[in-house]
Amino acid sequence: MISSIRAYIVKYQLLQPDDRVIVGVSGGADSVALLHVLTRAGYACLVAHCNFHLRGAESVRDEQFVAQLAASLHLPFYKTDFDTAGYAARKGISVEMAARELRYRWFEELRNTHLAQAIAVAHHRDDSVETVLLNLIRGTGIRGLCGIRPKNGYLIRPFLPLSRRDILQWLSRQQLAYQTDSSNLSDEYTRNFIRLRLLPLMEELNPSVRDAVTRTARHLSGIESLYGDWIEKERERIMPDAEHIHIYKLMHSPAPQVILYELIRPHGFTRALSESLFESLQGEPGKVFYAPNASCRIIKDRDFLIIAPCPAKEERVYTIGADDSLTQPVRLSTQKKAIDDCFEIEKNPSVASFDFDKLTFPLTLRTWREGDWFIPFGMRGRKKLSDYFTDRKFSLVRKERTWVLCSGKDLIWIAGERMDNRYRIESSTKFALIVNFCDDNFS
Repeated sequence: MISSIRAYIVKYQLLQPDDRVIVGVSGGADSVALLHVLTRAGYACLVAHCNFHLRGAESVRDEQFVAQLAASLHLPFYKTDFDTAGYAARKGISVEMAARELRYRWFEELRNTHLAQAIAVAHHRDDSVETVLLNLIRGTGIRGLCGIRPKNGYLIRPFLPLSRRDILQWLSRQQLAYQTDSSNLSDEYTRNFIRLRLLPLMEELNPSVRDAVTRTARHLSGIESLYGDWIEKERERIMPDAEHIHIYKLMHSPAPQVILYELIRPHGFTRALSESLFESLQGEPGKVFYAPNASCRIIKDRDFLIIAPCPAKEERVYTIGADDSLTQPVRLSTQKKAIDDCFEIEKNPSVASFDFDKLTFPLTLRTWREGDWFIPFGMRGRKKLSDYFTDRKFSLVRKERTWVLCSGKDLIWIAGERMDNRYRIESSTKFALIVNFCDDNFS
């Protein structure tokens, strides 16, 4: 078995001969066999054990067993303790998911501390089959039906070509001891239910069902690579930048609903939310969809779906002097200039020129409010900003990112857009205040 695992490691480039590897060892058959195989194959192993404190005395027994095993092999031993049940309750997740998060986070910390090149875990072929079935039951895309991969970043799985039976037979031949986790004998957990009840029923229909599922997963893994390439090409065609999805181009793709999900999935949107968003594409603009983690949202505009962070709730206000500058959260600078024969008013919308003597200092830069109004340059009547935004077809995101410059109670400039007519340069103006504005988040 050692030679076949070494060949698998070389085939998938899981380890180099001189690599240092963190080996996750629970004390069960799979991880004990993995540690022995990697050690005998000549790799420099560090033994890592997690005590999740979920099985009382059994947890203590397993920790002691793994410590003794590491000592007998003259290998460094590291262990940690977790309040797994408490963590699961605080995070609102299952105990299984909590154990997974805690385990892999600690493994990565160990890898960084000891400059290891990989983290090895003992997932085998049967684990991959169970994963495929579990994802199928939960409802998944093609990615979830590809099974467990040999390598995921620094995480490697050298035992994937082996079945659970292969591992147990090898341990028996080598007369190597291991511990039995009593929780694996219960069908309380979904994975155990699949292992103990579902798979045996499937084997009554097809004794080789595990091989069949493995072949299908391998085939789908290849298809998933092609699928990924296609999605990237569609992304380039449909998204002019990272924040906009062109609705018309999306709807004229071969599978718009599938593509939409793949484009918004990295932002934390679920398949159910993607379906609701897709159904809204023929409706009126303005509808907003929030990711479950509340860090991101998608706004349906007229021609685009706009991916944007959720807005800050507090109003932001900054004071600006007559010869001042601001670098965060936007860039703004002011400069007083005398009006002479060489003076010219900038045509750039990011630059505004005001009659200095009409201003009250300090000026105020703030986010706009409902009820704000101004007298647009070149006009006499006042206009609400909300109406101005509608006339100019501002998207919701652009409205939220709009800053206004104020002199006393008067709004004198929609920054980067249009100034107030009352503060314009006139023939009698002696001094001008030149204001430069740039919002790097919206440039």
